[in-house]
Amino acid sequence: MSAMQDIAPRPTRRPSFGLAAYRLATRAVGPAIPFLLSTRLKRGKEDPARLPERMGIAARARPEGALVWFHAASIGEALSILPLIDGLLSARADLHVLVTTGTVTSSRLMAERLPPRAFHQFVPLDHPDYCARFLDHWRPDIGVWVESEFWPNLIVAADARGMPLALINARITEASFRGWRRFPATIADLVGRFSAILAQDGASAQRLRTLGAAHVATPGNLKHDALPLGADEAEVAALRRQIGGRALWLATNTHEGEEVAAAEVHIALRRERGDLLTLIVPRHPARGDAIAGELARRGLDVARRSLGQTITPQTQVYLADTLGELGLFYRLADIVFIGGTLSGTGGHNPYEAARLHCALIAGPSSFNFTEAFADFETADAMIRIADADGLARAVSSLLADKGERERRAEAAFRIASTTSGALGRTLDALLGLLPNSSGAPARRAQNA
Repeated sequence: MSAMQDIAPRPTRRPSFGLAAYRLATRAVGPAIPFLLSTRLKRGKEDPARLPERMGIAARARPEGALVWFHAASIGEALSILPLIDGLLSARADLHVLVTTGTVTSSRLMAERLPPRAFHQFVPLDHPDYCARFLDHWRPDIGVWVESEFWPNLIVAADARGMPLALINARITEASFRGWRRFPATIADLVGRFSAILAQDGASAQRLRTLGAAHVATPGNLKHDALPLGADEAEVAALRRQIGGRALWLATNTHEGEEVAAAEVHIALRRERGDLLTLIVPRHPARGDAIAGELARRGLDVARRSLGQTITPQTQVYLADTLGELGLFYRLADIVFIGGTLSGTGGHNPYEAARLHCALIAGPSSFNFTEAFADFETADAMIRIADADGLARAVSSLLADKGERERRAEAAFRIASTTSGALGRTLDALLGLLPNSSGAPARRAQNA
């Protein structure tokens, strides 16, 4: 069934008891919000110049013409929609695109990556007044939510204004599913407000249907169809000169505890490979100070990219505590450990490394990409390990056998380079929800 066949009008509805109670509760805590924002500001979690956006106060005028609003929780989700944004803007010359996220790092990345006619704002905090102010200013023609972050007041307020809503690349983990089942009427009310729900995998689609979603399609995972990550070729060449002929491996998108595991791997393997270089790219670069301190306490010589430090013959670990440079490091390393899989976080996008011919290693936690990890493992394109000892054995084996590295990397590349069609199907669905350039209502599926 195509994505368009699962688009249907939905009646405007009164909030369920749970959503009404949530609305009252968020209004009651309104006086505490300035304190919350001040605390987040001190912790570096807010941009002081753009704090009004968090209260729904726009930083710019609404552009003329049709406006598509995407909301993505953070970096991964925001990056996954860039090809979709390009497709929409190419299809409709009258369109503009607004992207909202909630993190400082994602806002900076969007400022660099968004094309002309697309721009970023911070999502307002989920207070009824802030949401109303945001929506009344921007008046989007459609609202597109990415993956799994639900802000009830914002969804209800958008629906109340008659705005078609789509949930794309939708993902519901087993843990989230169990949590939402404790509030069946509330989640059924929320998902029922979407005109289109496009799940990224079959398991998420079934969970969404069980939670009350009536119109769910499974066009595939947008992250599968993304383009290879870019890189500054001059930076690639500069780092290759610094590395020379040293053996190296990369731990990417790491979370707390996984940098220690990478350190243990390095310490275990340097006895057999005295020239070994370990590259670490943490998921959250702001943890750079803490990670560097932890590695130094284990006696490792660490160079930090955020400080402009170079790789010398004495450097044992290169800590890439910067943002948006994964394409650079996937070009340098052909052995990659996918972070979030030892920390219980559920894993991160394996396609990015696979597209750049990397042999993949992952721990047991993969609920964010269950079907994707299974595909890589079935094709013998990914080694699954249980702990740091297993990681050391996998890295050692791949370092010792170039043929094995190349075979696994080629298998991973074949999976990642086969277009799933998710991008095209999702693009068609969103274009079907938009009013045409003359302002006529969106077309609806004949058999929705």
